[in-house]
Amino acid sequence: MPTLEGLEEAGLEKIPDLSIAKMRFELTLDPVCAKELKIDQAEVKRQLMDKIKAGFMTELYKDVSTELKLNINNSVLEEMEAKNKEELEKLTKAIENAEKNEGESEVREAMVKKCEYLTLIGNKDESTKMLKETLDKTNTTGHKLDLHFHLIRLGFFFNDNKMITTNLDKAKELIELGGDWDRRNRLKVYSGLYAMSVRNFQEAADNFLDTVSTFTSYELMDYLTFIKYAIISSMLALDRKDLTKKVVEGADINEVLHDLPLFKNYIYSLYNAQYADFFVALGEIEGFLKSDRLLSPHANHYVREMRIRSYAQLLESYSSLTVNYMANSFGVSEKFIDMELSRFITTGALNAKIDKVGGIIQTNRPDKKNWQYQAVIKQGDLLLNRIQKLSRVITI
Repeated sequence: MPTLEGLEEAGLEKIPDLSIAKMRFELTLDPVCAKELKIDQAEVKRQLMDKIKAGFMTELYKDVSTELKLNINNSVLEEMEAKNKEELEKLTKAIENAEKNEGESEVREAMVKKCEYLTLIGNKDESTKMLKETLDKTNTTGHKLDLHFHLIRLGFFFNDNKMITTNLDKAKELIELGGDWDRRNRLKVYSGLYAMSVRNFQEAADNFLDTVSTFTSYELMDYLTFIKYAIISSMLALDRKDLTKKVVEGADINEVLHDLPLFKNYIYSLYNAQYADFFVALGEIEGFLKSDRLLSPHANHYVREMRIRSYAQLLESYSSLTVNYMANSFGVSEKFIDMELSRFITTGALNAKIDKVGGIIQTNRPDKKNWQYQAVIKQGDLLLNRIQKLSRVITI
């Protein structure tokens, strides 16, 4: 397991600074929601503008001012533009000098510095263009991968899924040509983060859990945030057997759970069938999801699926039980449980039925063998139909 202190230098540089994207997201939240999530939007706005001005981030200054409906200070803008122009001229001259007097490696390094600066000031279009030019002049697999990682981070910063997927695909192709151990692990973290952001929690969990002990992608997030994402994804994606082996008994995750009391309670309350405690923890997890820019769009879906999972876990232990018992187990009212189960049973999410007169819930365990038999019959019929159609064509 990576130590929590002193290893951030093992990651790539934080370009772009994804904390800025986080602050921009927090400022888009409804003020009432932000207050509930204990986000001080006035303080966030101050920190964001201070960071933008200190970094002379001209394009970000204009974009954020428009988003927040702030008046642009022309003197500040002019100062930023002048600073950007000065720095870009220096970087361009460095490239020209390297092309005339030095080798390919020095030229590439000079171009990378210009790419990084364009990214830092928030100029997405020019940064993307420069990164592609640099890729064309880069020969080694490792350096090409680093440029694709840069483009993926740019995609995360600007919520550009097409940019992310295009460069993930190219990075995967390059890895097969001979990527080193560190970059292979880094690609898994990047892939997992994207999968989580588009609600593919299974792929996210697989990638995150594969890299728990080798994580060095501090340019994306700190280690505790990574562990939080791994837990969030695993709790929904893994069956009980895998959850036990990879999370509950996972040494690397358990080593840091003392720093994450909410997530520890979240895992163990469900695992130990302490459903009332689990519901309390899930409510707090919902707050975490809503305050996270990548998970916020999936918060309602995630909480719904975890409620279904907890209900199913309890129901699997009994052939029947009373509505009152189940309500008490989850620490909610009978009316709430009746409404929840009725909705999930109707949609097929739970295999049970409710006897409203007797107040009894009966489980309907699906017959797996019968289901497999019916599936084989159905597939056989489809195959026969295709063979018949093909025989007619051959006859003709």
